[in-house]
Parts: sequence; structure tokens; C-alpha cells
Amino acid sequence: MFAAIKEALGTSVLEGTGRGGGGCINEGEVYRTDTGKVFLKKNSKEKAREMFDGEYEGLKAIQATGTVRVPMPYLALDNPAGGAVLVMEYLNMQGLKQKSGQLGTQLARLHLHNLAARDAKVGGTVGRGSSSYVEQFGFSINTCCGYIAQDNIWTDDWLVFYSRKLDFQLSLIQKEYGDREASELWSHLQLKIPQYFSGVEVFPSLLHGDLWSGNAAEMADGPVIFDPASFYGHHEYDLAIAAMFGGFSRQFWDEYHALIPKAAGWNNRHKLYKLFHNLNHWNHFGSGYRSGSLRLMRDLCS
Repeated sequence: MFAAIKEALGTSVLEGTGRGGGGCINEGEVYRTDTGKVFLKKNSKEKAREMFDGEYEGLKAIQATGTVRVPMPYLALDNPAGGAVLVMEYLNMQGLKQKSGQLGTQLARLHLHNLAARDAKVGGTVGRGSSSYVEQFGFSINTCCGYIAQDNIWTDDWLVFYSRKLDFQLSLIQKEYGDREASELWSHLQLKIPQYFSGVEVFPSLLHGDLWSGNAAEMADGPVIFDPASFYGHHEYDLAIAAMFGGFSRQFWDEYHALIPKAAGWNNRHKLYKLFHNLNHWNHFGSGYRSGSLRLMRDLCS
């Protein structure tokens, strides 16, 4: 594996520094090369390669917009010892503080990037340096929010796409817990979802997909986001997990909404998008997230 990484990076040196990082899903370590440092993320799970392939493509897609900085991904590969590895640019980051407002602006620009491509196409200005408009919801590859894969099959209708995301999470809960109340609430909620989008035009935005404060940081020259679970979806989706766990300043929210104001019905859609992350955490970390999931479903059904 290390020989393959050396060859891909064009380095004769690949030495661990003993400096690490990681979270509840992956382990990480900083390595020294001929030309600087790289960061290796490791995961021993059976489907780790799928997870890292998705993250690799998400980082590339966000980077291509030129709106917000992400670590440059170099390669994903299988680990002969089990699982997989993702190799990326090492960035000397610190906690998000002074650059929080700037991140709000840059996140909004990320979310508006695809719309700008659509407007350029309509205006006949597509040309060198411009991006192609993505007309559907989904992504070119499945991505993982945590270690659970997201079905990103291209879909014309956002409500169909998002309802499928929720339905999959609830199917996992039924398989593991057989939770009758969750099943009954979902049968009612499915019928109500369209009303939360009355009068709202949803166009596909490239999303980070898992933007809690632990996946955002800053450097001297600006903010950085990482560990994406990207797909094209409703821009409001990215704000749900950002609000769930806190860590983003008021300036972040103000600067974001200065570019993308809240549309009518935002509060209920915000709850609907929080529901996915509560269900996803229930599936990852257990029934401690049951009460929050059911409370959101009851509120939305009332």
C-alpha cells in the first residue's frame, strides 16, 4: 500500500510523524514526503473503500467550484490489512473562530454555484472557464454520511430524492429496532412532506452534506471544510446539522442569509432536514437519538 502511495505522490519518502487526528468514524495520521506533509485517513470497515471513494469525489467537486477551501484529495486505495485509506493534502488547521462569518459567505456561494451555471447557460454565456449546470438531484457516486452509504442515484424531483433518503434510514431502524412508533409516524409524515415545499422552487446545489462544526476549521487565510458527504440537493439541507450541534457563530448565519435569505416555510423544512441527521445518528450511535427523531416527526405531523 505504501509503495502505491509513494508512486502516486511521486515521493521516495513516506514517514509517519506520530501526529494524528480523526473522529468517531475514521483514524488519521500525518506523513512526511519529499515535498511536504500529507494526511492519511484510515478505516478498517468492509465498505471503507466506498466511503473514501465518495469523499474523494466530494472534495474534488467542492474544490472545483473555487468557493470554499477543502483539502486537496490525492487518492483512495484499498488497505491490504483491511479497509481502505484516503490520502489528501495536510492543512495546519485550528478551530473555527475568526473566519466563521467568511465561511457563511463561502458556503452560500458554494450553494449558489450551480444556479450561476444555470443562469450562464440560459444567458448563452457558457464558455471557457464556466461550469456545466447539474439539472438533477444526486451525485456521480454514492457518498457516506458517517459510514452509511447514501443512494445518490440521479433524480428529477427533490421530494422523491429526499423522501427516499428518509425512508432508507427508517428501514434500517426497523431492521435493527422494530420501532412501531417510528414506522407509524413515518407513514403519516410521508403524506405531509409536499406541503412544506408549497411555493418554493428547489434547484440542485452542491452540498457538503455533513457540515457540523467538527467538519469545519480555519487557517490564517480563511475557513476550511472537510469530511464531506456530498450530493446535489436543496441548499437548506446543509444548514440542518450545522444547527443541530452548534459551534457556528451568529455571524456565520447572518452572512449566509445575507446571500440566501430564508424562504417561506423555512422552519418546518429545517426540522425535516434535521430529521435525517437524527435518524442517521440513531442508526450509527444507538437509541439515544430516538427521542429527538420521534419528537421531530411528531412536530412535523401535527
